Amino acid sequence: MTPSGRRLTQHDIARMAGVSQTTVSLVLNGRADGEVRISPETRERVLQVIRETGYVADPAARRLVERRNRIYGVFTYEAVFPAESADFYHPFLVGIEECAEEAGCDLLLFTSAKVEQGERRRIFSAESRIRLADGCVLLGRTIDRDDLSRLLSEGIPFVSVGRRDDAGGPVPYVGADYPPAVRALVRRAAALGHRRMAYVGSGQGAESYADRLRGFVEGVAEAGVEGVHLTGADTLFDGTSGVTVVFAEELADGAAIAEVARARGLDVPRDLSIVALGAPTRPVSTDIDFAGFRIPRREMGRRAVELLTHVLEHGGTPQELLACELVEGSTLASPHQ
Repeated sequence: MTPSGRRLTQHDIARMAGVSQTTVSLVLNGRADGEVRISPETRERVLQVIRETGYVADPAARRLVERRNRIYGVFTYEAVFPAESADFYHPFLVGIEECAEEAGCDLLLFTSAKVEQGERRRIFSAESRIRLADGCVLLGRTIDRDDLSRLLSEGIPFVSVGRRDDAGGPVPYVGADYPPAVRALVRRAAALGHRRMAYVGSGQGAESYADRLRGFVEGVAEAGVEGVHLTGADTLFDGTSGVTVVFAEELADGAAIAEVARARGLDVPRDLSIVALGAPTRPVSTDIDFAGFRIPRREMGRRAVELLTHVLEHGGTPQELLACELVEGSTLASPHQ
C-alpha cells in the first residue's frame, strides 16, 4: 500500500525503480518483448522494489493479460461423492487436484445440474456454468456424444478422462489402455492350461467396455484357444459350457460368479478361475484377491490436467492411453485335471 492507503500499481513500481510501466509488466509476467531488451540489472532493480514494497499484481488485471481465469472445471456425469461411487472416483479427483495445485489453478466442480434417478447430468442444461472455467475435465463411465459434439463445435476447451470415439471430430482424452492388459491376462491363462475361456459383460456401450472385449477377442485368437462372449453368467453353471476361466468385465460380476461357484461346491480357482477386468464401478462387498489389472486412475487425473493446460496454451487434440498394471491375485490358476 502507498502512504495514503491506496493499493500499489505497476505505475508506482515503475516510478520507484526508475523504469517504464511496460518494463514492470514484462518482468511481472516473465515475458520478453522483441522490441524491448531488459538487462539483468534492470530486472533485478524492479524485483527488488517489488520485494521491498510487498507488491502483489492485481489478479483481475493479470487475468485480462493472460485471457485466462486460471480456473479449471471438473464435470462429472454421475455424482462422485456418494459412498457407493467414492472408491472409484476418488483416485481420479486426487490426481486432478494435485496437478491443478502444481499448475497454480483452482478447481470448479460443476454440480448445479442435478442428478435425477435414472438420469445423468447434462453439460448444457439450463443451470450450466461451463464457460466460467478456462477449460474442463470430463469424468464419467459414459459421456453423452451430443455434449461432446457441442463442446467441439463451440470451441470450449476440454479433456475427457477415458477414451472417447469420434463425436463429429476427434475428442481430446486420456484413457487406460485396456486391450494390451486383457491380452496379457489371456496369455497368462493360456500358459496355465486354460483352453476354453469366457468373457462376461456387455462389451458395448462405454468405450472402455468395448476395449476390454476387443482385447479378449484378440487375446484368444493370438493364444489359439476358444473364447465365448456371455452377456450373463447363467450358462456357466449348466454343465455344458466347459469354461475353466471367466473374464468379468465388472469386478462386481466377478464377485457374484465366485459366490455362485462356491455355493455349487466349485473351487475357485481350481474348478473355475476368475479374472476381474479393473476396479469396481458399482458397490461390491468382497475380500477376494482377484487376478486382473490396476487402472491408473490417479495418473489419468493428473495427465488430464496436464493435457488441458496444453490445449489452453497450444491448442490441438491430444489423445493418450496409459498402461494398466497387471495384478497377480489368487483367482487364476491351472485348471483342475
